[in-house]
Amino acid sequence: MASTLHCSFFPFVKFLFCSSLLSILVSICFIEKSNALEGGKANSQLPHLHTLQISSLLPASVCSHSTGSSKTQSTLKVFHRHGPCSKHTRQNPTTKPLLADLLSYDQSRAKSIQARLNFNSNTDNIKTTTLNKNKFIDRKANLPVQPGISLGSGNYLVTIGLGTPTKTLSLIFDTGSDLTWTQCEPCARSCYTQKDPIFNPASSSSYSNISCSSSQCSQLTSATGNDPACSSTTCVYGIQYGDQSFSKGFFSKDKLTISPTDVFPGFLFGCGQDNQGLFGRTSGLLGLGRDPLSVVSQTAAKYGRYFSYCLPSTSSSTGHLTFGKSSAGNAKFTPFASSQGASFYFIEITSIYIGGRQLSISETIFKNSGTIIDSGTVITRLPPTAYSTMSAAFKQLMKKYPSAPAYSILDTCFDFSGYTSVSIPTVTFEFGGGVKVDLHPNGILVAIGKTQACLAFAGNGDDTDVGIFGNTQQKTLEVVYDVAGGKLGFGAGGCK
Repeated sequence: MASTLHCSFFPFVKFLFCSSLLSILVSICFIEKSNALEGGKANSQLPHLHTLQISSLLPASVCSHSTGSSKTQSTLKVFHRHGPCSKHTRQNPTTKPLLADLLSYDQSRAKSIQARLNFNSNTDNIKTTTLNKNKFIDRKANLPVQPGISLGSGNYLVTIGLGTPTKTLSLIFDTGSDLTWTQCEPCARSCYTQKDPIFNPASSSSYSNISCSSSQCSQLTSATGNDPACSSTTCVYGIQYGDQSFSKGFFSKDKLTISPTDVFPGFLFGCGQDNQGLFGRTSGLLGLGRDPLSVVSQTAAKYGRYFSYCLPSTSSSTGHLTFGKSSAGNAKFTPFASSQGASFYFIEITSIYIGGRQLSISETIFKNSGTIIDSGTVITRLPPTAYSTMSAAFKQLMKKYPSAPAYSILDTCFDFSGYTSVSIPTVTFEFGGGVKVDLHPNGILVAIGKTQACLAFAGNGDDTDVGIFGNTQQKTLEVVYDVAGGKLGFGAGGCK
């Protein structure tokens, strides 16, 4: 039988008791209403906000070397190509491109990756060249004009050694590419200006060319997406990127030096004799994809197809790239998703949280497109259905700040004039296996200027276009690639 509360006798007791009960009931109602508004957690916004100085989003002019948890003799220092820690810009500040240009290159890269993964894409033969000593001979080769694989802005660099004696080279490292190449003397057709001395194979006692008839030459097809050519008996590679940058030259082998104790004789790479495009003053590219010709595969006997990296929070800090198992003990692993794009690292996004609240996005949206993680793409690309939901939720929690005009591919922008610090909602990605990854504030907003910033995400053109988890969102995380084990790990606080 239901009980009924009567406050009709003992007036003084009645007053005290009923007043207290009323206060309790009002408090309960308020909490329940707050929970309903905040996704089921009382005051859930408070622990799900980042308060940051606007200046922290802007690049500094002085290099600040950071340290991470993963330090071994097989660790290379990672620095931003356009930051003050890079020797490529320290003495050449005028080479730093505008953000709009970087975002344009980034869009080119994203579209060309998506086109490469679209097996219905058409490719055209272009007239290229093969090499005969210092002369070029016109020849047809199956080099796609569109699509290709764009290097985009080529954000992060490492320094390795090549040849005997060892020559140091600063290379863009890229998980979305397989073939490692560098510019080589005598630059029979064209070499762009680079900071390091151009590698001279004639000065290396361990250098040799790969024969056209070798099985290694035929591997170029999968590593570059193009059939190899031949100059006399020497194998010739050609790779063209979505922004029309390209490298062509002799397919070769020489000694690769990661550290004084980690040396790999007979490393297969491209010795570029005709190189043009948006490579800046770097010496070429280090391919970290999954193909047999990638660095990951060629060093598998020592490192077990295991590597990790941490990209710093700003371009004025340094991170690291480590080959072999490291001490990233806090990493949580999500399985690589199966995919037809063998060279890329596919992962599964299951949900996104903004300010602690899970967005109403069906997992099917992410499954239909698939997602890769890529060290060379700057801005994360999402299916438009998912992005529009994310953008709307972020705007709602940022409504105290005036909106600002869209900037290039970024359309969720805010005007912070009059503010020195701002509070922004947290952003969390959940991947397959229930792995949740909290993004660093510098992985959520991109500064457009001193008073404007935009959400660092963009929508694809169609829900079927492959998604890309870009390098801005990977900042400060220890990203662990256990390729042999078929899984990817994320660890917080890998670098600053």
